[in-house]
Amino acid sequence: MSYVMVDVESDGPIPGDYSMVCFGAVLVEPGLKRTFYGQLKPISDRWIPDALAVSGFTREQTLAFDKPAVVMQQFADWLKAESDGRVMFISDNNGFDWQFINWYFHHFLQKNPFGFSSSNLGSLYKGLVNDTFKNFKHLRRTRHTHHPVDDAKGNAEALLAMKADMGLKIRL
Repeated sequence: MSYVMVDVESDGPIPGDYSMVCFGAVLVEPGLKRTFYGQLKPISDRWIPDALAVSGFTREQTLAFDKPAVVMQQFADWLKAESDGRVMFISDNNGFDWQFINWYFHHFLQKNPFGFSSSNLGSLYKGLVNDTFKNFKHLRRTRHTHHPVDDAKGNAEALLAMKADMGLKIRL
């Protein structure tokens, strides 16, 4: 089983009406060397300037990105090549990140290699420390830049720290 930390940037709050601009993924393992990055052409004429601004791209730049079907196939191929068995989706905000990745996989490839479930890193940490008011973000080493590979790496570092320093029982 392989855990894959994912981070998504979009130009709006929901897939379909708005577009996933880019996403990053990292295989959670020591060294965090195996990463994926995709930039996707918008699927809708709708976009929210403030939401898009988080990604650092302009609308004009996103219009030159790759077709979503191509990027999602590349991601599926990467997951198959880099993972060991079942792939587990995990992210800092899986309510947001999962909805885009799941929708795009089903819409463009008719299946999601992650299956039908995801895990939330923040909830995992809260359970580990038995405190719903605690936050894991101090465990990140890579600066949170809103580049999705950086953000996925920082979150993967936090998960690795939970295992190494806090006794989280997880096979990575």
